[in-house]
Amino acid sequence: MIIDFHTHVFPPFFRDERPVFFSGEPAFESIYRSPQARLAGVRELIRNMDEEEINRSVIFGFPWENAENYRRHNDYIIEAVQLYPDRLTGFCCFSPLTPGGPEETERCLKAGLSGVGELAIYGSGLSLGAVHALKDVLDLCSRFDVPFLLHTNEPVGHQYPGKAPMTLDQIYGFLKAYPKNRIILAHWGGGIFFYALMKKEVREVLRNVWFDTAASPYLYTPDIYRIAGEVIGFEKILFGTDYPLLKAQRYFKEMASAGLSSRAIEQIKGLNAKKVLALNP
Repeated sequence: MIIDFHTHVFPPFFRDERPVFFSGEPAFESIYRSPQARLAGVRELIRNMDEEEINRSVIFGFPWENAENYRRHNDYIIEAVQLYPDRLTGFCCFSPLTPGGPEETERCLKAGLSGVGELAIYGSGLSLGAVHALKDVLDLCSRFDVPFLLHTNEPVGHQYPGKAPMTLDQIYGFLKAYPKNRIILAHWGGGIFFYALMKKEVREVLRNVWFDTAASPYLYTPDIYRIAGEVIGFEKILFGTDYPLLKAQRYFKEMASAGLSSRAIEQIKGLNAKKVLALNP
């Protein structure tokens, strides 16, 4: 089974009238201001999954600040999962800084969603205030026994829409604050997995942490698959495309060119995700 752990889908009213939603949503405007920044719906995703031979996708919306926006978007995710229960797993999404996050989390999980994410703070880093603000959300994830997916990115290198000014120390502080939660760090965790090579503490802090591959072809050479697997274990890597950003086949070609074993590729493509999502065999 091939599982894409990182996809974004938008309902028609966001796709068709995107400039209307720029007001009060600086993160949305910064990422989707350009007409070339694609917004896709659920049916388009399902067609793409069929073309790319992907069995299941984890879908989520956008970390809106406005409560009406994230509720409407999460309702679309709930409806999509109900429409395609054998193909889609839904996560609820909202800005980590919104005071309504815990209430929205409970509403969505009770409605059948299977996790929280991809939560992101694009305009600033993971400050202590932001980390503490997520306590009730992470507590609910523990109570419902669901994973939490956090946007992270590398703190160095070129700039691009959606790259937040965060540090590895901030990411590490977040992980230390919530050691019992199942946490997925998007975009290879900004490279923090490297520090699992340290002799003390870090590997234990990363014990309940996984790393998705979203946007990897834009960020890293194919060697990252082999290196990350050697450092943290191939069982910790989750295939994610960041759909509609990139096609799955581009990731698969890079995995193959990295010289991974067939077992490692199977783990990354889906076996690891089945365990994280607690899907039936």
